[in-house]
Amino acid sequence: MRLKTTDLSKVKTQDVFWSKYIRLVPKEVLTYQWAVLNDAMEGAEPSHAIRNFRIAAGQEKGDFYGFVFQDSDLAKWLEAAAFTLAWEKDPELEKHVDEAIDLIGEAQRPDGYLDTYFIIREESRQFTNLREGHELYCAGHLIEAGVAYYKVSGKRKLLDICCRMADHIVEVFHQPPLERAIPGHEEIELALVKLYEVTGKEAYLTMAKDFIDRRGQKPHYFFEEAKRPGWKQIFGSHFGDGGYYLDYAQTDEPVRIQKTARGHAVRAVYLYSAMADVAAYTKDRELLSACETLYENIVNRQMYITGGIGSSGILERFTVDYDLPNAMNYAESCASIGLAMFCRRMAQVTGEARYMDTAETALSNTVLAGIAMDGKSFFYVNPLAVWPAACIPGTSREHVKAVRQKWFGCACCPPNIARTLASLGEYCFFEEENGFRVNLFVSGTSRHRLGDREVELTVRTDYPFDGKVELTLRRAETIKNDEKDIDLQKGRILLRIPAWARKYSLQKNNRNIQTTLEKGYAVIEGPFADGDTFCLELDMPAEYVRANPAVRADAGRVAVRKGPLVYCLEQQDNGTNLEQLIVDPAEPLREIWCDDILKGTLVLEGKGYRAHMPDFDENTLYASAEITYEETPLHFVPYPYWGNRTPGEMLVWVRARERIGTV
Repeated sequence: MRLKTTDLSKVKTQDVFWSKYIRLVPKEVLTYQWAVLNDAMEGAEPSHAIRNFRIAAGQEKGDFYGFVFQDSDLAKWLEAAAFTLAWEKDPELEKHVDEAIDLIGEAQRPDGYLDTYFIIREESRQFTNLREGHELYCAGHLIEAGVAYYKVSGKRKLLDICCRMADHIVEVFHQPPLERAIPGHEEIELALVKLYEVTGKEAYLTMAKDFIDRRGQKPHYFFEEAKRPGWKQIFGSHFGDGGYYLDYAQTDEPVRIQKTARGHAVRAVYLYSAMADVAAYTKDRELLSACETLYENIVNRQMYITGGIGSSGILERFTVDYDLPNAMNYAESCASIGLAMFCRRMAQVTGEARYMDTAETALSNTVLAGIAMDGKSFFYVNPLAVWPAACIPGTSREHVKAVRQKWFGCACCPPNIARTLASLGEYCFFEEENGFRVNLFVSGTSRHRLGDREVELTVRTDYPFDGKVELTLRRAETIKNDEKDIDLQKGRILLRIPAWARKYSLQKNNRNIQTTLEKGYAVIEGPFADGDTFCLELDMPAEYVRANPAVRADAGRVAVRKGPLVYCLEQQDNGTNLEQLIVDPAEPLREIWCDDILKGTLVLEGKGYRAHMPDFDENTLYASAEITYEETPLHFVPYPYWGNRTPGEMLVWVRARERIGTV
């Protein structure tokens, strides 16, 4: 099975939850990021991404600036712009895209090689330090942009640039000394599959598979390349004495036998995404089984309730099962984006709804938390507890920010968030032979094939604040007038039933209907007719949830969740020192819609207490003291919205009032 995503040009969203962010992409995000990439945004970290290409193209003189992977920032911006142009035409944006493509073409070398860091500064060392050089990572992101822009516009210039680059990679990575080489940061693998999809060139799919299968083989390539004359270290300070942790790059053992997610979280899920793609196209059941095993390890042992992954601030990595600290974790925005990418592919390959449950969790919580409601500042790291005064340089919390940043020296997350929001439609629906699947419940319209007809689907919902989803079918305008009496007899529609939904009901034209469940999807079979309406009701009360007892950081605590949406406490609503608040999970949560908070949102109120210890003052650190408790309501707001008002403390896992019975 390889379900197809819906063409983005056929998806229009107008949603109470998602439109707050999606509408920012063309109006604010892309314009802002274009200015930053051109070093024209006052107060933001310099980028020089565009200037690096100008220097590489010979248009300017100067030295390379930024990280070795700086090219990828522009590539991801281009992909975000391409996705946006699919559903909102913008001649000015398209002009900027074409100008950037012209510049990239001028920088490319005659043999197809393209990487501004090595062209400008280390031309003699191309492909000599793959574990740190990021050449293949940058190439992968550019290929993704080239494929996206070609599919949207039909313009081939960037695609042709990418094909020349990919042809060069295929050639040199199948001859000495690179016939066993692998990328340090995975990305090229999934990009080559995308290039294969639009060109049909088998060499690209084969190269992706080769990179995957070479990983973890002995002798380890990264150790071998470091012994060659002229090898130069780039990021040695991250690895102590200059050594290298093979598990950091998921290459300590072959990927087919890996049982646990390990190493750098972004690299891992980018690799797993490619593994799922290659497994589908090559019908490799063993590789797919490895993907299933790694997914289970992530979601059952190494994922935050918000869909964040990568708990360690050192090396941005997975650690061990159940190690999920809240106040000094990493949970990079890019890692959750990669997790959503991996899960979407697994859903396409297996047809199982559970993967979209996880994708939805990551997208709705961590990914959205990564961008401010004005589209102009960003979180790189997504903690679950923040005490701003303690987040200072030179400490274990120096990576945690209480306020979103305008940009970053290492700016992988902002354009990654932009391209993800712009492509949300690819997560919302899948197309199959006789119909389509609804994965995410987002208000708007879309077009699909249903049997042998094209139909327009209208979705109306306040999800995830409410579990009611209304869907209406209409014949698309392409159907001729003389066919208007022909009903839509064939086909089927599948609606995802999330695993957290305790129960659900489904109506067709105001009458209850029974459906079968197929791998977590409710299946609605035809016949269908023009104007058919469906109403899905998901039982999704706001609830308290607990973590596995093995998660030491959450012992004695509860989190608040409504459907896929996680909630948190903020200082603005609940006062300072949130750790002194205790919630009573035996009492139901109250749901309150507030138009004047965070551009309109559902706030949850719980019964709580604040602990008081009057024997302490600022000069008493320890004492034998009595505790009193003052009853107080606790106000929870959606986690993705935190940090958009007055800066202050934030807390997801709250101390719980326990009622201990007789032992």
